[in-house]
Amino acid sequence: MNILDQTKKKMNGTIDHFKEELKRIRTGRANPASLDSVSVEVYGSHMKIRELGTVTAPEPRMLLISPFDATTIHAIAKGIEKANIGMQPIVDGNVVRLKVPEMDSSVRQEMVKVIKRKCEEAKVSIRNIRRECNDDMRKQKADGNIAEDELKRSEKQIQEQTDKFCKMADDLANEKEKEVLTI
Repeated sequence: MNILDQTKKKMNGTIDHFKEELKRIRTGRANPASLDSVSVEVYGSHMKIRELGTVTAPEPRMLLISPFDATTIHAIAKGIEKANIGMQPIVDGNVVRLKVPEMDSSVRQEMVKVIKRKCEEAKVSIRNIRRECNDDMRKQKADGNIAEDELKRSEKQIQEQTDKFCKMADDLANEKEKEVLTI
């Protein structure tokens, strides 16, 4: 695999990670992905909620967790309380209900700041990948493996990839920002 393919693969990985980060940011609507980071202690180990049951959003502001094993229901509720994600679990028979609280304007603005910070982190990571790949290309030129014109062409292609992936990160952030600010 050549350096340009590696660059694209690494940048894609950064964008995928950024998408996962954005999923965890709360909006005014119920989103099952907001529980992805919650860990629950059951069976003597820590497990994610998705490994213990199904998470659905039957209403715009309600999450419903249906455990595969009914004996884990109280451990799930306790894990959500410990995670301190701003939602109070309600054990209701064989399910756990979570009401997603309404977000006021100050909370929305705080979420927008988090989105912008995560976007900038993703873009910094993409630029670091660019720098590493350009350094690799310069080493190859110094070793005599590639010519000067090939180096310039590769640097231009790497810069084009960098611009493309930075724009992708900005677009994802803007989309999430609109979602957070929608009442």
